[in-house]
Amino acid sequence: MSNGDCCAPASSEHPAEVASGDGPLVEILYFDGCPNHQPAVALVERVSRELGIEPNLRLVNVPDQEAARRLRFLGSPTIRVGGVDVDPQTEERADYALSCRLFQTERGVSGQPDEAWVREALQREAGVTG
Repeated sequence: MSNGDCCAPASSEHPAEVASGDGPLVEILYFDGCPNHQPAVALVERVSRELGIEPNLRLVNVPDQEAARRLRFLGSPTIRVGGVDVDPQTEERADYALSCRLFQTERGVSGQPDEAWVREALQREAGVTG
């Protein structure tokens, strides 16, 4: 399945970045108008709460194709914990684009990463076991 554009990104003059918390750095990269951006934030917040972790959450708006290449943006949403994409199958990818992102999870293709990937990444970065 392709990472084709599922929705047209809105233009934005400057990438918006919001930070909170003092735990592990969690970046959620997205473009304006992405239907999966807010659910990705909710997923990170819920899993963090369940683990008792207060991440340093940064929302990074990717405004254009140039920024997508510079930020190594694999599509919206991209969730990185400690600078590492939560999707374990991204190491070899270089298809940086201003597009919606699809994830191949155990439950099939989804607009959200697998919850287990987010949980494992947060635990790894926070030094939390099991």
